[in-house]
Amino acid sequence: MTGSGAFSHASVLAAEVGLLLGGCRRVVDGTVGGGGHARMLRDAGAEILAFDRDPAAVAAARAALGEGATVRQVEFSAAARGAETAAFRPDGVLLDLGVSSPQFDDAGRGFTFRPGAALDMRMDGEGPTAADWLNDADEETLGRAFADWGDEPRARALARAVVRRRASQPFAISDDLVNAIRGVLGPRSGAPEFARLFQAVRIAVNDEIGRLADALEGFRAVLAPGGVFAVIAYHSGEDRVVKHTFREWARDCVCPPEQPVCTCRGHALGALLTRRAVRPGPGEVAANPRARSARLRAFRKAAA
Repeated sequence: MTGSGAFSHASVLAAEVGLLLGGCRRVVDGTVGGGGHARMLRDAGAEILAFDRDPAAVAAARAALGEGATVRQVEFSAAARGAETAAFRPDGVLLDLGVSSPQFDDAGRGFTFRPGAALDMRMDGEGPTAADWLNDADEETLGRAFADWGDEPRARALARAVVRRRASQPFAISDDLVNAIRGVLGPRSGAPEFARLFQAVRIAVNDEIGRLADALEGFRAVLAPGGVFAVIAYHSGEDRVVKHTFREWARDCVCPPEQPVCTCRGHALGALLTRRAVRPGPGEVAANPRARSARLRAFRKAAA
């Protein structure tokens, strides 16, 4: 995953990030993208340790940030448990999830459903591509991904269609997946359906949900007492993981309700800073539709 860059840094969300993290002295940006948030926080006086799994994003962030920031090419769940992050002892952590505008706009990266684009979708260029996943995953795995991460009511039918089509012609370019979707959802299906289902494939290829859950726990562990953890999510599944995790951390007791005696930690790990997700304003969504699904949540770790 990499910082989305889906909204202007004069936006509601950027302003809220500034309020939440602006007083921090050592900030980890786990998905630095082009470096916009990191630059804003660096200019507010923070020392920045930044990570991204995308080598192009790392190069862009290094050029944008210059001195005053350390940028590494490391996937964020690995960075969360790395020795460098622990030694840095951050009092602020930011994750800006999803795909960046440069990634979408570069057809060679394979995140787009524009005609003729290769089905790649790998954030770091390592491991199986989207084409590999579509050609190799079993029908149950395909259907679960289309349902859970693409919110597709006809997920099982689409999974069957993928399996049937690849038997005669392997998936290779965006047109192959678009045609499979149209074959199930009908000729009127278009950009909204393609966006949802290409997103589902991308999440599966990069194991985005699993890596997120691991990263949340890892970064909380190294966050200094009293530190702030902020996450911007663009997908309902990602936002659900963040919401439930932050709420669980903020509870005194996490034992099952029917259990008569508390045997868990018995105290909250911190407090929610956002009771509800902060969302972009209408003006910024009108100016940049990619910002419409953004949700910002934040948590403060207990002081002791």
